[in-house]
Amino acid sequence: MNLRSMPARILLGAMLLAALLGTTASAAGRLPNFVIIYIDDMGYGDIGPFGAEGYPTPNLDRMAEEGRRFTDFYVTQAVCSASRAGLLTGCYNVRVGILGALNHRANHGISSDEMTIAGVVKQKGYATACFGKWHLGHHPRFLPTNHGFDEYVGLPYSNDMWPGHPTGGKTYPDLPLLEGTKVIDADVTAQDQEQLTTLYTEKAVDFINRNKEKPFFLYVPHSMVHVPLYVSDKFRGKSERGLFGDVVMEIDWSVGRILDTLRRNNLEKDTMVVFTADNGPWLSYGDHAGTAGPLREGKGTMFDGGCREPTLMWWPGTIPAGSVCATPAMTIDLLPTMAALIDAPLPKNKIDGKNIWPLIAGEEDAASPHEAYFFYYGPQLHAMRMGQWKLHFPHDYRTLSRRKGGTGGIPVDYDPAKIELSLFDLENDIAESNDVKDRHPEVLAKMQKLAGAMREDLGDGKIVGTGRREPGRLQDGDIRFHWEPGTPNETEAH
Repeated sequence: MNLRSMPARILLGAMLLAALLGTTASAAGRLPNFVIIYIDDMGYGDIGPFGAEGYPTPNLDRMAEEGRRFTDFYVTQAVCSASRAGLLTGCYNVRVGILGALNHRANHGISSDEMTIAGVVKQKGYATACFGKWHLGHHPRFLPTNHGFDEYVGLPYSNDMWPGHPTGGKTYPDLPLLEGTKVIDADVTAQDQEQLTTLYTEKAVDFINRNKEKPFFLYVPHSMVHVPLYVSDKFRGKSERGLFGDVVMEIDWSVGRILDTLRRNNLEKDTMVVFTADNGPWLSYGDHAGTAGPLREGKGTMFDGGCREPTLMWWPGTIPAGSVCATPAMTIDLLPTMAALIDAPLPKNKIDGKNIWPLIAGEEDAASPHEAYFFYYGPQLHAMRMGQWKLHFPHDYRTLSRRKGGTGGIPVDYDPAKIELSLFDLENDIAESNDVKDRHPEVLAKMQKLAGAMREDLGDGKIVGTGRREPGRLQDGDIRFHWEPGTPNETEAH
């Protein structure tokens, strides 16, 4: 079919796609590949492009030099399962009913009514894989291969949910390693954990090599740098920062292996790679945790230290090299952006993310498509960001009160704290330390009005919003995993 005989709507779609992709993927005659590398508990200051010291991160440094650094990139909630739900569904996690961090006792997970990024790209014939920590439900119906992914190898939840947990080990069963919906190792040991980063990386490399002739989506949610920290012999003792630095160096190695595999297969100009993390550092672990750099607090809070992540995006020839984006963006925006790039239908259910391709591509005068972002913790609306402004509503939170964290993998206790209604100007106060609400009543009023509309939609604490959906729940006849301390792992149908 030539251009003159092409139907108008198809021609318009082709022109829009060409405008988005320039002369890269479209000229190559293939849809772009997507890779998301998602680190666990990584702080804002934990990699070289964001100021890390005491260990080198040459591959991430090169990724930043060849791509774009996002200084104001957020997750939906500063805790494992909730953050992953936001990333994969394009929704605030409270909308899809996933809160907190699911463990081996959870009988719920991601709903089959929700479409993940993998499901979106599958509409266009993509090969899809997840290698790493899932944490959106561990029973078979909730696992990746039932939510758009062709392949899965990894842990069903966090690597500390096992008998080796330093403070609560006796409450956990053995840690399983899964492939698809099958247990392939019912007792992941400390020695096994030393090989997790390598395992996920080699699986990722193999997947790219096997699917180089077709478009693919690769999701690599690493178990590290979540405590307990483990590293292979390749990097043990290599950093000036101790075990934590060694672990980050191995993560950097993993990124390098993935990028080198793309280059070796001549796929670098056809592939968009996103590097980010699920939440900030678990500060109570001290020398086994990272740093939020100039940001306030860490994991488990909706101050920026908990939910603002070091983020890099790389697509040589398409994403401008050595560039920086300081406009706020969030993981919920990746799904609709990827859908737009490949002209794939969005999920039928309402999502919260929006297409941020102009920001990613560094288009002149590109602006956020959002009026504001909202930050829940559990079901409570803790904060919101509108442009340069961050508004906290009254809420309790945890803090170390400027004390140091623990040593050797043993945490210290947090102190309880409370913040009252507070407005911060992040352009001039990145640490969220100086309340300026009295000086900007018009800003405060506008943000409170937007927050009121969000409360009607997604609720706030005991206020139940009209837009919340239920998570998936086990049904009669479902295959169930049974993890009981001291007993073998089993499955059965109910």
